Parts: sequence; structure tokens; C-alpha cells
Amino acid sequence: MLLLSRAASWAEAPFSRTDFVLWTTCAITLEDHGSQEALDAAFARLREIQARFGTGVPGSELEQMASAAGRAPVHVTDDVYALIKKALVVAGDTNGLFDLTVGPLIDVWRMNKDDPDIPSKERIKAALSLVSWRDVVVDDRQKTVFLKRSSMRLDLGGFLKGYAADEMVRILSARGVTSALIDLGGNIFAMGNGPSGSPWKIGVQDPEGQRGAYLGIALVTNRSVTTAGVYEHYFIKKGKRYHHIMDLRTGYPVENGLLSVTVIADKSIDADAFDTALLCMGKVDGMRLAEKLGLDIIMVDDHHRVYATPGARKIFTLAGSGYSFAD
Repeated sequence: MLLLSRAASWAEAPFSRTDFVLWTTCAITLEDHGSQEALDAAFARLREIQARFGTGVPGSELEQMASAAGRAPVHVTDDVYALIKKALVVAGDTNGLFDLTVGPLIDVWRMNKDDPDIPSKERIKAALSLVSWRDVVVDDRQKTVFLKRSSMRLDLGGFLKGYAADEMVRILSARGVTSALIDLGGNIFAMGNGPSGSPWKIGVQDPEGQRGAYLGIALVTNRSVTTAGVYEHYFIKKGKRYHHIMDLRTGYPVENGLLSVTVIADKSIDADAFDTALLCMGKVDGMRLAEKLGLDIIMVDDHHRVYATPGARKIFTLAGSGYSFAD
């Protein structure tokens, strides 16, 4: 979760709106060349994305694919098809530690419900047998998607907000907006510079602090900042915390010593997809892949050590909150 360090500008900006959509609180502030029409178009698109991509949303294309799993391919719209293709690329890059077919595992843990619980080993094993990105067959000519086995289910929540943030940039740019702050439930895109003409100051959440306590500040212009953390969605049972980021090798929440991974990227879809994947991969493999892909990342471990790529170090400053760089 990310904190906006320029929160005061929100009240001053002539065009801003906050609404609950994409199952979270989304806020957009237009600092330059804004209009009510631009805000209307942006939030209309957010609602459209929720309806089209939503897991458990009746009639959504993901639900259609789940219903046809093991039986027949489903024709999907261009944006759904493009997002699925992107998810398959990320799955390949991460050796399947990011997997768009994770839906059955999320279902058995009930992580998207109000009453999550620890499933039996048998249920976890059965769910894992349905998780395999290689069993998603796409047809570029027909624009169809086929899930090879019955009961397979896609879940694109791992980077849906990133896709939506990029769509906000597209829509606002087309309407002449040059400076804006987009916050989709902590998924940030900073368009242009802030009100002072300097880069936006984005606070990165302290993974062991109170909500709003920040680890440090990143200076960002025309880039996205997202964080995956074990502190966001979790429940506690018998004194043990179970969070929502699953290790697809075990079927249980990932435990590798990392508390959070922040990614800073030109495209929000990349930041959002890879923050979760890099956390799952762990410090060594995650840092290696980030450098290969040219992503700026900040990793925090459970010893309060901070690991950052050279690009991230140039724009990120620790806030003196008990953490230190690990070099």
C-alpha cells in the first residue's frame, strides 16, 4: 500500500474525485488542464473494467471462460485478450510463480471473502492441480481463450489495477491532461510533475508500521509505483498470520523473509504484475529478474533491510524509520 505524500494538493485541485470501484477506493486528482468530462470518462472506464474483468461478476468474460473450461474456447474482447496474453508472458518470465490460473487456490482459501480460513491439505492439493498457465490456450486469429480442464478459473486481480491505471493515463492524456495523480487502491501513477513543478513525492508504506507510516519517499514523474506486501490482506488463526500472496509451489502463503516489494515502472501494468511475482521469487531471484527486465524495485525483508536496484536508489530516500539499506 502506498501513501500519497502530497495529500494536501487533493483538496486544492479543481478537479478531483474519489469513489469505490474495482473493489477498492480509487481517487484521481487532475492538476493541469483538467475537466469534469475527463473525470467522468475515467471513472466510467473503471466501472467498465470491473464489469468486464471481474471474478465472480455475473456475465463477465472471466466467468464465461470458467463456465466453458474443459469444453470449448470462448471469444473475448480485445482488451481482455491482451491482458491474458500479458499474464501469460509474466507467468513465463517468473517460471509460473505468477499464474493467472490461481483462481481455484484463491477460492479454497476464501481470500476474497469475509470469512477466509485454512483449507485442508486435500483441498489445497486439488486446487493446485488446476493451477497451470500452460493449460491456457490462446488463438490470436480467433481471439479466443480455452481453459483445458474443467473447474479451471482465471484471476487477473494480480495486475488488474495496473492495467486500469494505464487506461486512466490514456484517457486523461487524450483529453489534454498533463499533470495528475491516479491512486487506484494504492496503485499509483504520477502523470507529469506535481503542483510545484517538481516530481511527485510518493511515500512507500512501512510494511510493519501503522497505515500511513512510510518507509521512505520516491520522487516520480510519469511513472507508476506499486507495492505487494504480506501486510495488506490477511487473517490470523492460532497466532499465525496467513496473507493473500500464494506460493504456487506449496499452495500456502509465501514465506521467504520478504515483507514487501515496490516496483517503479513506466507502465503500471508492469509494476503491478511484477511486484507480486518478485515477492514470490524471493530476494536473489527477484532482484536478478528485475535487473534483467529493467525494473526499479525496492525490497524489504523481515530484518528491516532494504534492497534496491541502482535506478530505485537514485529516486528513493529512506525516512529514518528503523530500516537501512543492505549494502
